[in-house]
Parts: sequence; structure tokens; C-alpha cells
Amino acid sequence: MQRSKAYRKAAEQIDVAKLYEPADAVKLAKDTSPTKFDATVEVAMRLGVDPRKADQMVRGVVNLPHGTGKTARVIVFAQGAKAEEAVAAGADEVGTDELVARIQGGWLDFDAAIATPDQMAKIGRIARILGPRGLMPNPKTGTVTMDVTKAVSDIKGGKITFRVDKHSNLHLIIGKASFSEDQLLENYGAVLDEVLRAKPSAAKGKYLKKVTVSTTMGPGVQIDPNVVKNLRGDKSDS
Repeated sequence: MQRSKAYRKAAEQIDVAKLYEPADAVKLAKDTSPTKFDATVEVAMRLGVDPRKADQMVRGVVNLPHGTGKTARVIVFAQGAKAEEAVAAGADEVGTDELVARIQGGWLDFDAAIATPDQMAKIGRIARILGPRGLMPNPKTGTVTMDVTKAVSDIKGGKITFRVDKHSNLHLIIGKASFSEDQLLENYGAVLDEVLRAKPSAAKGKYLKKVTVSTTMGPGVQIDPNVVKNLRGDKSDS
């Protein structure tokens, strides 16, 4: 792949063979962002699990202390009073059958979906569309609930979901390049805590194999996966 001049210049500042302390990696990712716009900062993790086995699936939710840097677009499957609550809470789209039909027609302009329990039978018709994209409402992530007000507020306030893909990877947004290093580090810490908490008991061997932080169109910076406590120094086996 032909890389841009800005990318190549940024990549020259990174030692690809080095595992950086989290604080140093975050600073380097910010400093090497090659875009003129406010780039998104993302963490990618390679886990020592086999997601093909049900007892090794890794999924969960995390509330980022400083949010993601953007307001998530949230849709809610609800009717009656619960639909009115969702609208009042700031949901971008609210509906039932008509919302299902729009998604069946190819509309996917949203970041999260919430549903009241009575709507799940209808949503089953679009599970094959939402599931692979990580958008399927699920009680375990708090997106199938009668408390739609809280669910909408949480997601718009910085709550994100994560789910390991078929290659044993996780991809999570931890903010924007305009965030301070402390804000990004605290968001990373919140993500790390939840991912470690979600470790399946059936997973054997090293759980956190590789961690990389990068910005939109920027080079990746490898974080030492052994640093899981004091993110500015102390090391501990994961």
C-alpha cells in the first residue's frame, strides 16, 4: 500500500520493535496524527481467546470518563410511552416496524440501537444485519431495557460496547486527538479494566497478547500489554 508523505514522516518517529508505556504511546499517537482534522483515537487489542467457542466470547460495555469526542447516533425500538421517553432523552430515531423496514432497506446511519423487550421479536428479522456490525440490542450490554432514558443518556454520554471479532481482535474508540494525554490515558484505563474483567474463565495462556493505539490514518504505536495497573510505569502479568 502506498502511504502518504505525512504518514511516512509520522511513522519515522515510532520504533516498531518497541513496546511503549501507555502514557508514552498515547503521546506519540497524538504527536504523529497526520490529518488536519480532529482524528479519532482507537485502541486495537489481540486477545488470547478462541471466539468460535461460546465460552470464550469476550463482550461488554465501558463508560469512558471523558466520552468518545462525538455524540453517538442512537436509535430506539419502542412504542407508546417508552417511545416518548426515548424522544425526550435525545434518541435520533424512534420506531418499531417502520424502523425495521428502513434497516432492511439498507439504512444503517446510527452508532447504537436500544430496544424495549417487547420489540425483540420484530428485531429478530434484522439480526443478521445488526449482529455482524455489533449493533444488535442485547440485555448484557444494557441495550434491551425498559429504562430507555438511562440507556440513551449513557450511550450519548460516552458508554461504548465491545465484542471480540472472529480474529480475536477488539477495536475501541478512546477519544479524539484533541483530547489531552491524561484524558486519553484515563479512557484507555477504563477500557483496559473492562476488557480484563471480561476475561473468560475458559481462556488459557496469555490473555492480552497485543495492544496498539493509533489515530485516523495514522501509524500504530504498540503498547506494552503487561502494563495493566499503573499505566505510567508499574508492570504486572496479565
